[in-house]
Amino acid sequence: MATTVKSAQSQPMTDSQNMEIGTFIGEMFSFNSAIKLYHWQITGPGSYAQHIAIDQALETLLDVIDRITETTVALKGDISITIPETKAPTDIIKFTSDFYSYVEKHRDLFSEDMSNSIIDDYQEAIQQLIYRLVRLK
Repeated sequence: MATTVKSAQSQPMTDSQNMEIGTFIGEMFSFNSAIKLYHWQITGPGSYAQHIAIDQALETLLDVIDRITETTVALKGDISITIPETKAPTDIIKFTSDFYSYVEKHRDLFSEDMSNSIIDDYQEAIQQLIYRLVRLK
């Protein structure tokens, strides 16, 4: 007995869509890297708790980037991803809050419910990180 799975194929991305999604995913990766750079500079009282909070967030955020990238490739085809130069933020809470807003403004790049659900997971992880960082100050 053979099993066949039929799925609706999405239309391939235009060059413009590919560039926008590639830029967005690159920014997500850069955000994670910037958070890690900040993480390595934390010292002083409460630094251990901040290290743990950031490590937990980064684990979740990286998993979500992997999911959104693989889902998009499966639905739309190859993506040309560009990762911008990354520097450690000076104000981690503002940096993280601003990036949350950046993600919100780019949700329309993903029209499928499944992709939007993955973006929800990413934003939830950012919100949890902000909450922990504010509480640890």
